[in-house]
Amino acid sequence: MAAIASSNPELSKLISQNFRTFRENSIVNGRILEIKQQVVLVDIGYKSEGAIPISEFEDEEFNVGDEIEVLLERLENDEGMVVLSKEKAAHKQNWDKIVKVYEDGGLVRGKVKGVVKGGLTVNVGVEAFLPGSQIDIIPPKDLNEYVGNVYEFKIVKVNDDRKNIVLSRREVIEAERAEQRSQFLDTVRIGDHVEGVVKNLTDFGAFVDLAGMDGLLHITDMSWGRINHPSEMLTIGQTIAVQILDVDKQKERVSLGLKQLQNNPWENIEARFPAGHRVRGKITKLVPYGAFVEIEPGVEGLIHVSELSWTKRITRPSDVLDLDQVIDAVVLSVNTEEQKISLGVRQLESNPWDIIDEKYPRGSQIKGKIRNLTAYGAFVELEDGIDGMIHVSDMSWTRKINHPSEVLKKGDEVEAQVIEIDKANQRISLGLKQLETDPWDNIDTRFKVGDLVKGTVAKIASFGAFVELQDDIDGLVHISQLSEEHVAKVKDIIKVGDEVTARVIKVDKQERRIGLSIKAVEYNEDQLMKESQAFDQLRPTTDMVGLEHAFSLASEEWSPSAGAMSALDQLKFDEDAKGE
Repeated sequence: MAAIASSNPELSKLISQNFRTFRENSIVNGRILEIKQQVVLVDIGYKSEGAIPISEFEDEEFNVGDEIEVLLERLENDEGMVVLSKEKAAHKQNWDKIVKVYEDGGLVRGKVKGVVKGGLTVNVGVEAFLPGSQIDIIPPKDLNEYVGNVYEFKIVKVNDDRKNIVLSRREVIEAERAEQRSQFLDTVRIGDHVEGVVKNLTDFGAFVDLAGMDGLLHITDMSWGRINHPSEMLTIGQTIAVQILDVDKQKERVSLGLKQLQNNPWENIEARFPAGHRVRGKITKLVPYGAFVEIEPGVEGLIHVSELSWTKRITRPSDVLDLDQVIDAVVLSVNTEEQKISLGVRQLESNPWDIIDEKYPRGSQIKGKIRNLTAYGAFVELEDGIDGMIHVSDMSWTRKINHPSEVLKKGDEVEAQVIEIDKANQRISLGLKQLETDPWDNIDTRFKVGDLVKGTVAKIASFGAFVELQDDIDGLVHISQLSEEHVAKVKDIIKVGDEVTARVIKVDKQERRIGLSIKAVEYNEDQLMKESQAFDQLRPTTDMVGLEHAFSLASEEWSPSAGAMSALDQLKFDEDAKGE
């Protein structure tokens, strides 16, 4: 029988077919028998043919007699025909390949089919899902730009039961970039010039993609001049040439420089801009303490607010300067190491304080308007930006002035005498009383012991009363000189504003005081002499004080004594002179 079969091929084929085992859900070979309008008939060597929808043959050329692989879904349907599928055979074959690639950790190529919720669908032989987070290392703005493109993917998840496949293109890119970074770090050297693409901009600099390696271009290394933000020089996606400044292979960090590709404008800066040199530049930045001026590309100088004017009180540079304004200035100093240049504007003009003593010599008389009043004096404007100060102690020879508003007000036109000039500290001291003769110079010719005088009670103190006499000169009636009777309180006898008659019992030109007595009005010469001697014994004790000190004790508000400006007043003067 075997010999007969081997000698007859047709019989051998028939016997082989009769003994084949057909299993459902397996892939078998078939031959196209007939092509109809809706289906294609295929013979797999079974007792009946199978019909496959013609739609499963789209995008393929096929003819009668072609051998094809199909999936045997059922050996027989209700019509007695074999149920076959060409698409499912391909899907099963591709699925098995995908699972094998996934297990081996390999990559697959696929074409993006469309956009779905949360990502993209991809055809890798079977349909797979690509989440939006796994499309690229940079989150995409428009998913449609990927449709129709072919990429390589890594399979990150396979669900055999649900026939789901999840892909990642991002992991492929990151792996490629890791390899590129490794190669870059192995070959790059400090000082190399490389090209890169601006990947991102921040307030402190720009990240540049160097073929897979990100380098940081700090804002301070972009330009020798001042820039406020990297976007002033760069845009995302721009290709730029940079220099390698530093490489940290362990941390995979690269520092880049852009300005280093240009000549350093600070070289030989002192030779180009020596102190005293006049320059012209554009204001690039205004800050509370000054203005930055670009005097050549990459070189800026600072005009401090104090260098804007000799005389004007400028608190903010923005009050007198504008951004982008072109101005002239003078170089004051250059610090090459710190790359700093100090500039001044006021140096373009002569300092009026250099000749101030020639314009306002000591002892000369001036006229001016009261610009401001303080607790200790009045500022008089002599000319634009130059003031003199009248201290309260220089407003009257005889009166104790507690506040300048007692004799002056803002806006008054006054005459005064120049007392002193301090050019170093830019101060001019003025006086009102110096325009008049000091009445105490000839006081002993106007008032003599024994003279009968009339006056008005100006102030009351615990130790006595001050009586205003002619020419604003005050005399003191000690409490012991008010009455023959014992007096416990001065106000029990007299009050402010009372008109009184008293007798002069003491005139002390040196101490600038006059002693008066009300009880001695009717005294004879001998009695008067005794009271005068008794009054002398009261000087500089708790019972009797100098007239100037007595005034302060009688006043509710104390202020520095007459004469030179106190240390406190001097400090306040300095503050007001700067701040007004």
